[in-house]
Amino acid sequence: MTDIYVLWHCRTDEQGCEHEKMLGIYTTRAKAEEGLALLRDKPGFKDYPDGFEILEGALDETYMLEGFITVQPGEY
Repeated sequence: MTDIYVLWHCRTDEQGCEHEKMLGIYTTRAKAEEGLALLRDKPGFKDYPDGFEILEGALDETYMLEGFITVQPGEY
């Protein structure tokens, strides 16, 4: 199984809506961190520096096997 590292950025706007962006898929955590460093000071991203996340996963895996639910702003 091949490990991958996915770089995401997520922010919540004034209306409570989440905006998620997948920014890259990498073969090592170090490369994902390099990608983050390239984007950290770019317009938009620099206003939400805490929105970055690197998630580890694997190729040829199926995720969210339990399904998902939709939560509307204010329901949490």
